[in-house]
Amino acid sequence: MDNLIINNLAGVLVVTSFFVVIARRAQTAAWLYALQSLVLIFLFVAIADQYNAHSLYEWSVSAFITKVVLLPSLLFYLFRNMRDEVAEQSALHPVIIAILVGVISLVAFYVVKPVALPMVSSLKFVLAVSLAHFFIGLLCIVTQRNILKQVFGYCLMENGSSLTLALLAHRAPHLMEVGITVDAIFAVIVMIILAKLIYKKLNTLDVKQLTDLKG
Repeated sequence: MDNLIINNLAGVLVVTSFFVVIARRAQTAAWLYALQSLVLIFLFVAIADQYNAHSLYEWSVSAFITKVVLLPSLLFYLFRNMRDEVAEQSALHPVIIAILVGVISLVAFYVVKPVALPMVSSLKFVLAVSLAHFFIGLLCIVTQRNILKQVFGYCLMENGSSLTLALLAHRAPHLMEVGITVDAIFAVIVMIILAKLIYKKLNTLDVKQLTDLKG
């Protein structure tokens, strides 16, 4: 039953990733990312309880502060004055994106099947979800015309790396999780600064408008 709860939470992670990708507005995606991060924290707690991985309790606290409160609030605040309705159109229909997310998840599950590490052997579905997040993040980057939405592709990848680390190095101190998240926050800040400069200079967030260099 406990593994069923863990697997269901992992499944919800995939669903929230899908909604992050298809969200039209960057601010909406920021709140959806916060929701996904909250699900990730519940997953940390469930794994910690089931497998006596007590370090994950500390990971959950630091992840709540950074992923649920700090980073989404920062994104929402910085995105408030930047909007480009043309750029909010996705390159692919949501149905096609849903199919691609499903295919990515299925392939990831078959890729992790041979893995035989102690805790992971009973949580292969969760490991598959963590691996799938790297490619779902990449899907977000390549299918979105809005450069603000592309930032969330990186955020999804970071959540995937946090889950992978929780499964493979769950006895590591929570400072490792903090370090990874802080690096991600600074990377996101740099990307947003670049986006603000582009928006101020060209008045567009559409990546298609940035393909031609102008002298």
